[in-house]
Amino acid sequence: MSDLLLRNVRPHAGAATDILIRNGRIAEYGTNLSAEGVAVEDGQGHIVIPGLIDAHTHLDKTNWGLDWHVNGKQASLRERIDFEREMRLEIGLDPHVQSMRHAIGLIAHGSSHIRSHVDIDTTHGLKILEGVFETREKLKDLIDIEIVAFPQSGLMVMPGTLELLDEALKQGCEVLGGIDPCGIDRDPKGQLDALFALAVKHGKPIDIHLHEMGELGAFTMELIFERIRANGMQGKVAISHAFTLGANDYLRVSALLEELRELDVAILTTGAPSVPVPSVLRLKEAGIRMGAGCDGIRDTWGPWGQPDMIDRAKVIGMKNGLRRDVDLEHVLHICSQGGADVMQLEDYGLDVGCKADMTLLTGQTLAHAVVDVAPRPLVVKGGRVTARNGKAVVEMP
Repeated sequence: MSDLLLRNVRPHAGAATDILIRNGRIAEYGTNLSAEGVAVEDGQGHIVIPGLIDAHTHLDKTNWGLDWHVNGKQASLRERIDFEREMRLEIGLDPHVQSMRHAIGLIAHGSSHIRSHVDIDTTHGLKILEGVFETREKLKDLIDIEIVAFPQSGLMVMPGTLELLDEALKQGCEVLGGIDPCGIDRDPKGQLDALFALAVKHGKPIDIHLHEMGELGAFTMELIFERIRANGMQGKVAISHAFTLGANDYLRVSALLEELRELDVAILTTGAPSVPVPSVLRLKEAGIRMGAGCDGIRDTWGPWGQPDMIDRAKVIGMKNGLRRDVDLEHVLHICSQGGADVMQLEDYGLDVGCKADMTLLTGQTLAHAVVDVAPRPLVVKGGRVTARNGKAVVEMP
């Protein structure tokens, strides 16, 4: 049903109220509301926020539900990419089954939207994408999935990939991806020129993985800035990871932040514990749109991660050394409203008229909800209940 009366909830940890949902949208707030013939759910005084958003993940990669993957060696970024690409079938990474498992895990833990990067390469063509497309269709009433056509293995070093990206955008990918123009392709001008030309051709935004650190990452960012200006793509580019913004050179980072704000470039963080990451408070102060994501979870790259944006909020908070309640509230904001801002979602929020995508949280305050270890009591998507007490209404395959 898309009509629902949600009783006794506390929007953003405020005063208790009822919420009436009609045709999948928030229709009315009040106390002791009634609506004949409408399903009723008791929120039991829990906090309600707009649905959590995983704005940077890889649905096609997880080993969730498979036998334990023994990761027996240290490997460079390039080696991890090559191993995963060449061993996908042997490991059993069915892109539809694994993306279903990952997405259903996110539903169970309160997410209403996903931005997923999906590998496009000359080894697998568009087969991985087709599997995630199938997942998106099957789960369309439970979660929205936005797909980034992602050339993880490189663009210039893998001839034929550009043509595959072109076809992927034609077939329905909403965003064009990229990765380390210097570190992976060793041809930043070639990669970025090709990506921006393709994005302009299709009228699509860009989301680029930028693991490059220090001055190399700053150099790449400046090349991205040049092309944003040249192509009039202000507000249409996101940079994921952006590890260079975690550098100790305060003045150099400040100059990059100023350009990011001027060009309205969004940043997506995973709070990666092992490397420098952008400061969420510096980006907040600079007025830069920022979202967050789980990244890859329990995959061939490593054993860590959960399909849970509250768990990711904790990771980001600890990585940033945050303790004040107001700062923990901001981390929760990044994992919900921030993701919506990056993805430029319409009608997201808890105002009357917004789509009724909601997550109930335990805890006395928003900060308490971030650190509390408890299942989400209830998850609602478009007025439909999609999960209860940490379990989605559909089973994992």
